[in-house]
This record gives sequence, C-alpha cells and structure tokens, in this order.
Amino acid sequence: MEFKEYSVVQVRIARPTDKFSQVIDFYEIGLGLKRLTDFGGPGHAGYNGVIYGLPEAPYHLEFTEHVDGTPCPAPTKDNLLVFYIPSREEIDKLKDRLEGMGYPEVEPENPYWKNRGVTIEDPDGWRVVLMNTNGI
Repeated sequence: MEFKEYSVVQVRIARPTDKFSQVIDFYEIGLGLKRLTDFGGPGHAGYNGVIYGLPEAPYHLEFTEHVDGTPCPAPTKDNLLVFYIPSREEIDKLKDRLEGMGYPEVEPENPYWKNRGVTIEDPDGWRVVLMNTNGI
C-alpha cells in the first residue's frame, strides 16, 4: 500500500466539557494560552466554544459546551497534552500560578514525565505536562 501525501493547513483538537468556565480559566489564565476566537448563540446548534492556540502556529485546542450538557470523563491518567518548554523558570511560574488557582502537581502515570516535567490535571481531569525540553 502506497502512502499518498496530502496538504494539511491546520490541526485542531476539540473536546467537550461540562466545566466550560473553569476550563477557560485553566487554559487562558493558568497556562496563558491565546484565545484565537470563540463562538456560540444562534446558528451553533446549542454549542458554545472557545479556541486557543500558540501565536503563528497551525495547532489549536477547542473546548465546547452544549446547552443540554456534555458528560465527558477523562479517559485515563496517561492521556496527555504536552507543552515542551525549554525554560525551567517559565515552567515553575506556570506551576505556581496553576497551584494558586487550585490545580496542584499530580503524580504522572508514566514515570518518564516526572524526570523533567510537571503534570497537572485540568478541571475535567485531563492531564497537562509542562515538559522541560526543546521537544522532539
């Protein structure tokens, strides 16, 4: 089977939540992600949403809520959103800010993430790792 190349201009990871305002605070205030846009109201079939991204990057995170609710338990403790941050000082500032907001560091499921990272659960129990490396 031959792999055919194709063009992708953006990637978005979308996730529902029943804790919309807390998730917004966690990602926008706690992690400092830039809000690219938000949506809701008529024409959105009962959904409200917010989209975050890194400046100039074609990767986005979308969080939505529905007027009827959206049950969405976190699947496992090893489903992770990893931010590679070269500066340990920046990681410590984020960790302290999130801890002050009520989101303390948690023990990672996989010990690999503990060596150079900090793992924190968001309001829905999904885990975010602040990894002190330059990435892959």
